[in-house]
Amino acid sequence: MDRGFFRILGAQFFSALADNALFFAAFALLKERQAPEWHLSMLLWCFTVSYVVIAPYAGSFADSMHKGQAMMLCNGIKLIGCLGMLFGLPPILAYAIVGFGAAAYSPAKYGIITEYLPHEKLVEANGWLEGATVFAIILGTIIGGYLSGESVKNWLESNTHQYQIGSAQFAIVIITLFYILAAIINSQIPKLNTRLKPFHLNPIHQAKEFSWCLKRLWRDPQGQASLAITTLFWGAGATMRLVVLNWAILWLAIDLETATRLIAIVAVGIAIGAVIAGRWIPLTKAFSVMPAGIGMGMLVICMLWVNQISVAALLMLLIGALSGFFVVPLNAILQHRGHQLMGAGHSIAVQNFNENLGILIMVGIHALMVKYFSTPLPANSSALLEIQYAAHGIPPMHSIIVGFGLVVVVCMATIMLRYHCQLKHQIMPGDKI
Repeated sequence: MDRGFFRILGAQFFSALADNALFFAAFALLKERQAPEWHLSMLLWCFTVSYVVIAPYAGSFADSMHKGQAMMLCNGIKLIGCLGMLFGLPPILAYAIVGFGAAAYSPAKYGIITEYLPHEKLVEANGWLEGATVFAIILGTIIGGYLSGESVKNWLESNTHQYQIGSAQFAIVIITLFYILAAIINSQIPKLNTRLKPFHLNPIHQAKEFSWCLKRLWRDPQGQASLAITTLFWGAGATMRLVVLNWAILWLAIDLETATRLIAIVAVGIAIGAVIAGRWIPLTKAFSVMPAGIGMGMLVICMLWVNQISVAALLMLLIGALSGFFVVPLNAILQHRGHQLMGAGHSIAVQNFNENLGILIMVGIHALMVKYFSTPLPANSSALLEIQYAAHGIPPMHSIIVGFGLVVVVCMATIMLRYHCQLKHQIMPGDKI
């Protein structure tokens, strides 16, 4: 891996760090304004919806210019959303603007990897990229949670009497600097000698082209299995963040700042699993890691038997490690197969569309369950209080955790069975399934 690759990695790291830190700053801002609980789920939903809405354009946009240039422009959109939140734009709307930039950014950041490196290095490169992204999630979670937490709030109250700045606003100021640093590194990414494709604004043309790419990838056996699994992974991962936050606050009776550290531990596990997969799993053996996804779902259900923070931390580490181990090789095979079938930018756009549609569905279901099937509890509630609080039936936290874990297990088992049936019948790439 040369200097140009690590510039790509650095730009992605600081941009992802800012995205994740901003989530917790926006989360804290909604809490300060006493927004309804379901707004917290909608915060992530509004960030993600752009990945689905602009998917037909994102791939063409990324393939129409040098990927480093596309990353720079999209990082600027993220910066606008961050500044909008700082200057009074509603957090959900401002974070939606950041999501728009992230949706357009993604095909460029993954597409440049497939263009920059030979295919035999893709699993290793994805291990580096996912490791850097997860490390950014860890730091972003810690930084966002700390800057929005009580300790910084108390410090600001005692040192900024004249300006009356809140901890969430202070966090956003710091996060703005991360976006600026990402833009500086973006400007140093080398231009590749690749054939650029024209960018058509005609919505009918884009819809037809995207529809063809979508069908092509879903009808390919390797593309179908890897796309289904990564869609499940990102949908489950986004929901997992919300599930763990609620579980830690209600079940373990800890505050928001401490709960964010458990999410950071999940990210540490993902980084460990990603490094192991990148080191030991070649592209030709990518599908051998699928059983790890079933193990992850079973460990999620084990959360119900945990009531100590140390045990919870170990469980979060194991869940993350299994997640990183099975998603990195499958992500690499999906990128390689998509690049062969339709080009880097278009394939990543199709991948983003499916993965984020999965996030919208799973996060949306979570938001509905929180809104209609759970009763708000104090932040220091214990597991016993939650059980006592439920007038009848299964307590909300039980149903959410069990349902979430079972969905992961059943979906992974179904995908594995279907893929092995396809291998048995030797369906060739491009055949209709």
